[in-house]
Amino acid sequence: MISGGQNLRVMREKLGLTMRDVENATERLARKYANDEYLIPISRLSDFETKGVIPSIYRLYSMAVIYRRDFRELLSWFGVDLNGAVSDLEVSAPPKSHFSHTLATANAVQMPVRMDPSFDLRKTLNFGRMVEQWGVVPLAYLEQFSTVNFTYGYIGSEDLTMYPILPPGSFIQVDEARDKVSEGGWRSEYERPIYFVETREGHICCWCTLGREEIILQPHPLSPVIPKVLRYPQEAEVLGQVVGVAMRLGEWRSVPEPAPAPKERAALN
Repeated sequence: MISGGQNLRVMREKLGLTMRDVENATERLARKYANDEYLIPISRLSDFETKGVIPSIYRLYSMAVIYRRDFRELLSWFGVDLNGAVSDLEVSAPPKSHFSHTLATANAVQMPVRMDPSFDLRKTLNFGRMVEQWGVVPLAYLEQFSTVNFTYGYIGSEDLTMYPILPPGSFIQVDEARDKVSEGGWRSEYERPIYFVETREGHICCWCTLGREEIILQPHPLSPVIPKVLRYPQEAEVLGQVVGVAMRLGEWRSVPEPAPAPKERAALN
């Protein structure tokens, strides 16, 4: 693997620049900004190219300018990939709400560039299985969908199971390690775990209750969808718990009243 110093040397030689040329150019930068940190003496340039010495941010900027390269690229030669900052945000969770400048300035990230032809926006599905190819594109917020530790789902445009908590068209992040249904302990519907379940009819995102040999797929009380009772695990597989969601706000819509259960219909007749 070519080191950062070797890359610097290759770039300099490709441009036909001598070490003296670089020193003279950086001297002009140092005078322009009244800062000697931009100056790169020949001896120091040699250390960068042959001895593995890492340049300071000022000297790295000088070489980026002189070699006509993007500053981000030079940083990557020394193991600092600014495009990785998006996926690295999870290492810290600041207690106060804030605007993420990292996301706003990300240059390139991983996102789907080719989908399976069977991808249907009307149906809820396992999004990860629909992606045929990931590619590098300048859309920062979708990078997390390339993470292999999670499954990603899409709530179909006609799926109102968890409406209004999870409206149709939402993308969900599913932790596959949390595939065991919790028996309780939540204080409100917002704390109750939501699971991503695969059935013979397709995928569904819902609350779950386990019996001895069956699983109840429970929709939100305001949803028009009625609960389903399936044999478990023969007819339903819990893929994991929903731990993240990306949705559009301000597009709420009225929904039809829930259809009465079979017993209720019989009583009405």
